[in-house]
Amino acid sequence: MSIFSPSAYERPGYRWGVLALLTMVYSFNFIDRQLLVILQESIKTEMDLSDKQLGLLSGFSFAIFYVSFGIPIARLADQGTRRSIVAMALAVWSGMTAVSGLAQNYIQLLLARIGVAVGEAGGSPPAHAIISDIFEGERRATALAVYSMGINIGVLLGFLLGGWINEFYGWRTAFIVVGLPGVALAVILRLVVAEPVRGLAEGKQGSDTTPPPFKDTLALLWSRPSFRHLSIACGLHAFITYGAGNFLPSLFLRLHEISTGELGTWLALASVSGGAGTFLGGYLSDKLAVRDQRWYQWVPAVTTIVTIPFTLFIYTTDQTYLALALNFVPAIFFAAYLAPNIAVTHSLVGLRMRALSSAILFFVLNLVGLGGGPLFIGWVSDLLEPHFGLESIRYAMVYVIPVVSVWSTVHYLIAAKHVREDLARAPA
Repeated sequence: MSIFSPSAYERPGYRWGVLALLTMVYSFNFIDRQLLVILQESIKTEMDLSDKQLGLLSGFSFAIFYVSFGIPIARLADQGTRRSIVAMALAVWSGMTAVSGLAQNYIQLLLARIGVAVGEAGGSPPAHAIISDIFEGERRATALAVYSMGINIGVLLGFLLGGWINEFYGWRTAFIVVGLPGVALAVILRLVVAEPVRGLAEGKQGSDTTPPPFKDTLALLWSRPSFRHLSIACGLHAFITYGAGNFLPSLFLRLHEISTGELGTWLALASVSGGAGTFLGGYLSDKLAVRDQRWYQWVPAVTTIVTIPFTLFIYTTDQTYLALALNFVPAIFFAAYLAPNIAVTHSLVGLRMRALSSAILFFVLNLVGLGGGPLFIGWVSDLLEPHFGLESIRYAMVYVIPVVSVWSTVHYLIAAKHVREDLARAPA
């Protein structure tokens, strides 16, 4: 039981307080996920791993369990108490992060990270559904943007804490110190957040009946051209985000003279600008979509394509601090895509389809992005290593990232052609 009743949502302050707490939970999701990225060079050295193994550890093996458990957990959330599911998921992934610090070999660490993935699978879809129930449609992308800023807060703290704790105490201590506080936060969430009535913000009466079968939700979404293309675009966008993001610290540590602590600080500061981009992506989409709903796709399209010249310079220059400073620009623009796409996805479906619709979107996003990005970049780097040596990671990113950026933008633009018609056909 929560110490608050569902009627607490009648107070705007409580709604925003719940949003703030869910955002904090989401930040722990990415602290625990991103921590491995800043620690992976130390782990690589101690365990004698290849770039492909690093990509498997931080990408594909994580993603396959994340997406596999995400859909059944979201299905459960559309039927049951979403608040409790988020709290339990937080406790699991935080506990398994701490366990990662006890791993003695690659297999043990891989299994611990799979445990983190299973826990994190239960985080976002139920939280997305709660937020869509307590914020009306014209403010939904903004609220989801605030929630999505948890990514940037988590990246900031993961890089900052991981970089400095690793430098002074080692990577094992970093996992333990960062993981355990999330277990305490899970208890707070369980006690403070009340389960909202479904459809609350829209004045709709959420049905008490069982939600539609998974195949019906999937069929509805996949029948909409806008969703087909925005989900592919999001997957390719995440391919860039995870592929480049997971190996950018390795690029700097291998090719530039910089410590993990200093690098972690720079990347943490860049994540602050990413938070601004996340918020602005949702806020601008809501504002501009009042005039034309196609802006829900035009905003991600524009912010994706403009990053290409900046990323190419960052990957190829030997000017360390100029590259780190310019990294703030793609950090802002890359982050603007998520909130408008979640908002559109939720607006395409019925009230008891929202958690599952998020899980379906995240299935594509994480399977293509998190599963494919780091693994593919690591594989290309290993292929190029005999020719380029330590610079192989640089050329792997230069050859892959711009092509995928253009590919993602094309799908956003195609989705924009259909989004108005598809939103007009959404279930009541």
